[in-house]
Amino acid sequence: MAPDTTYLESLKRDGFVVIPNLLSGDKLEQLRSACSETTKFARAGHWPHVRTLPKQFPPWNPTPGGNPAAEGIWGVQFLMHPEQPNHELFTQQYFAADVLEIVKGLLQCADADLVMELYNLLVRPDHDFELRWHRDSIAWEATAEEELQRLNEPAWHAQWNMALYDDASLIVVPGSHARAKTEAERAAHPFAKDMPGQLVVKMKAGDAVFYNNNIVHRGVYDSGVERMTLHGSMGHMNGSELRARNVLQHGMREWIADVDLGVVPEGAERERAGAMRERLVELGKVTGDVGFELEE
Repeated sequence: MAPDTTYLESLKRDGFVVIPNLLSGDKLEQLRSACSETTKFARAGHWPHVRTLPKQFPPWNPTPGGNPAAEGIWGVQFLMHPEQPNHELFTQQYFAADVLEIVKGLLQCADADLVMELYNLLVRPDHDFELRWHRDSIAWEATAEEELQRLNEPAWHAQWNMALYDDASLIVVPGSHARAKTEAERAAHPFAKDMPGQLVVKMKAGDAVFYNNNIVHRGVYDSGVERMTLHGSMGHMNGSELRARNVLQHGMREWIADVDLGVVPEGAERERAGAMRERLVELGKVTGDVGFELEE
């Protein structure tokens, strides 16, 4: 069966596409409950893999021997880690058939091309927090030629935010995934609140936005508004080392082979998930120290 292209035109044109009502009913409530428990666990200092305030990019290094969440957090990493509470539910959701079909449509690929990547949780920060304007895998200081060299290659990934509560945190510049930055963008303040052409992506609970991670974007997080947004990505095997740094910079080599796939339905779905996991394991083996995509 050919991949569904329903959402591909919007992604190509705008660099993002909002898909309404991807989650609803019992599944939405189950994930809310699991994410609430996971967030409390992390805020209490029991989970070392957190996105710590006020740092935007990895590595998020906690004080050795201290509380990793002491300065506050804005995210919880590694939802599929076998030691993470509720990892079974998160793994089940990551490999859900409806999500996989959307990804295959956006990447125009088959099951045999898919690579397991990231699955994290973005949460309400302990105090108001903003990300600066950026592209995920192109330095903001890159020349137009350097930008276009990367942007003219296939993206080789599908990345999404799936909102468990209403979410208006992501701000994008539509179409910027397909061109170099304008002079106005280059001259703008890193935290400019009025970037020309910007758009606030508004999601209702259960909606998801899939977006090219090299669209010009930033996040604005209100500590007074509940936020639990699943943040995931899947890759295409042809991305190989091009995707390695973006994925492996987070420090997941040590546990990805142990992701529990027992909750994925037996048969073709579990076989697909196992093959996706194995492709990431192999990518980790063939790449050395990948460093970090962006620096602060």
